[in-house]
Amino acid sequence: MSARETLTPARLRTDDLGRVASVGLRTRRMRAALSALGIAIGVAAIVAVLGLSSSSQAGLLAQIDRLGTNLLTVKSGQSFAGTAAQLPLQAPAMIDRMPTVERVAHTAAIADAKVYRNPLVPSIETNGLHVQAASLDLLPIVGTSVAEGRFLNAATAQQPVAVLGAVAARRLGIDRVRPGTRIWLGDQWFYVGGILAPAVLAPDVDTSVLVGYPAAQRYLGYTSIVAGRPVPGPPSTIYVRAETNSVNAVQSVLAQTANPEAPNEAEVSQPSDTLTARAAAKSALNSLFLGLGAVALLVGAVGVANIMVISVLERRSEIGLRRALGATRAQIRTQFLAEAVTLALLGGAAGVLVGTLATVGYASAKGWTVVIPASAWAGGIASAILIGAIAGLVPALRAARMSPTEALRTT
Repeated sequence: MSARETLTPARLRTDDLGRVASVGLRTRRMRAALSALGIAIGVAAIVAVLGLSSSSQAGLLAQIDRLGTNLLTVKSGQSFAGTAAQLPLQAPAMIDRMPTVERVAHTAAIADAKVYRNPLVPSIETNGLHVQAASLDLLPIVGTSVAEGRFLNAATAQQPVAVLGAVAARRLGIDRVRPGTRIWLGDQWFYVGGILAPAVLAPDVDTSVLVGYPAAQRYLGYTSIVAGRPVPGPPSTIYVRAETNSVNAVQSVLAQTANPEAPNEAEVSQPSDTLTARAAAKSALNSLFLGLGAVALLVGAVGVANIMVISVLERRSEIGLRRALGATRAQIRTQFLAEAVTLALLGGAAGVLVGTLATVGYASAKGWTVVIPASAWAGGIASAILIGAIAGLVPALRAARMSPTEALRTT
C-alpha cells in the first residue's frame, strides 16, 4: 500500500454520519427540543390550516351533493329605473309548465311586517329577521325539514300560525315548540307551529318567519288586485328543481319564463354555485394563517441556527480532536450540517403529527371527511429540511474552517 493511499481519509459512512450528527442532540436534549419547537409549531400550523380547509370544502361539497345541485332560484330584481321590481303572480305556474322542471315552490317577502319575541321589545331590535309567506311544498324543494313541531298545512296556512327558520328561532330565544308559544308579528300575536332545520341551499329561509299566503293576506295585508279581486301575492323568490341533466338549459330561459314582459327584472341563480364560490373565498383567507405558520418556521430557523452556533463553540475540542485524527473539513462540515437538518426534521415530523391530529379531531367533531393534502405534510417536511440546511450552513462552514491546533488551543 502506498503512502498516498495510507494518508487518504476514510469516507464517512451513512450510519456513522447519523451517530455523529446525533451526538449534540442527545447530549443537549432540552436545548434541542426548544429549538425544534418553533419548527414544529410552524409545520403544525401549515398542516392544520391546509387539512382543515380541504376537509371543510370536502364536507361542504358532499353536503351540496346530498342536497342536489339542480336547485335554481328566481328573485325579483330591479327595473331600468332602479326601483324594486315584482315577479308576476303567474310566474310559479308558468315555470311549473316547463317540461324539464320537476317541482316549484315560492316565498314572498312581506317588508312591512316585523317580528319580535313580545310587544315590549323596542321596534328597532328586529334581529335582522324577515317575514315571508311560503307555499306549502317549500321544504322538500329547498332541501330542509322540520326540527320541531309541524310545517304549515292547508288549515294552519289560513290562521295566525308561523314557522321559524333555524336562525330566526335562535335569535328569538325559542328552542322548542310548546303549546301556546307565541310571537309578536305585524302588531299581533302569531302562534309558533314549528321550527325548521338549517336550509343550506336557502339561507334566506333560515332568517325568516314563515306564514301561509292566506294568513299573509288576511292578517298582514299582503294582497294584489287581479280583475278587481284581492289575491295573496306576488311571490318574491321562486325555488325551482330542474332535471339534473337540464339545469343549464332551464337556467338559460328561466328569467324569460318567469317574467316574459321584463326578463331583465328577474334574477336567476344556482345556490350550489354560490356555496362553492363561498368555500373558495373562505379558503383564500387561509393565506393569513399560512403566513403565521411561516413566521413560526422563521423563528424555528433562528433557533436552529442559534443552537448550532453555540454547539460549534462548545465542541471546539471535539472538532480539534477529530481533525487531528484525520477528519477532513468536508466531514466536519457534513457532520454539523447533518445535525442541523436532523434537528429540523424532528421538529417537522412532530409538527406534521400535531397538525394531522388537530385536523382529524376537528374534522371528526364537525362530521367532515378528513382530508390532508399530500402537499401539506410533504411541504411541511420539505420546508423543515430546507430550513435546517440553511440555518446550519453557516455554523457548519465555521466549524469546518477551524484548524486542529486552533481548536485544541482554545479548549
